[in-house]
Amino acid sequence: MMQTRDWVSGIVGLLIFLLGLFPFLHSFGRGPGWWGFSLPVALLGWVVAIGGFYLVVNSFIEITNSNIVGWASLIVAAVISLLGVLHVLGSIGKLSGFLAVQWIPSIMFDITFMVLGLFLMIATVAMEL
Repeated sequence: MMQTRDWVSGIVGLLIFLLGLFPFLHSFGRGPGWWGFSLPVALLGWVVAIGGFYLVVNSFIEITNSNIVGWASLIVAAVISLLGVLHVLGSIGKLSGFLAVQWIPSIMFDITFMVLGLFLMIATVAMEL
């Protein structure tokens, strides 16, 4: 039976996916003008880091339910969390150079948002398998 945490994961995943999809489509000239909204760059890193950690929690729930999808989710969550944390540390001045990941273009953040949202939506079902 689906629990509240499953639905929350699905809704958060959908919102994060849409936060990446609309700017991604707008960068290719698709869709109306209001699709071109984008979060400030400093906020992007925070959303990616927090969303990645949320996916880590969901991945452990998937793994404890003997679900193979949990391992794939855990690997994706680790990479996304690391990317978000490095970006946040770089934006507040604690890291510099290559590790600050300030060199990543905004379209890569859009793709990261879509992947993160997709895996959170998958976790909606996978946590109950």
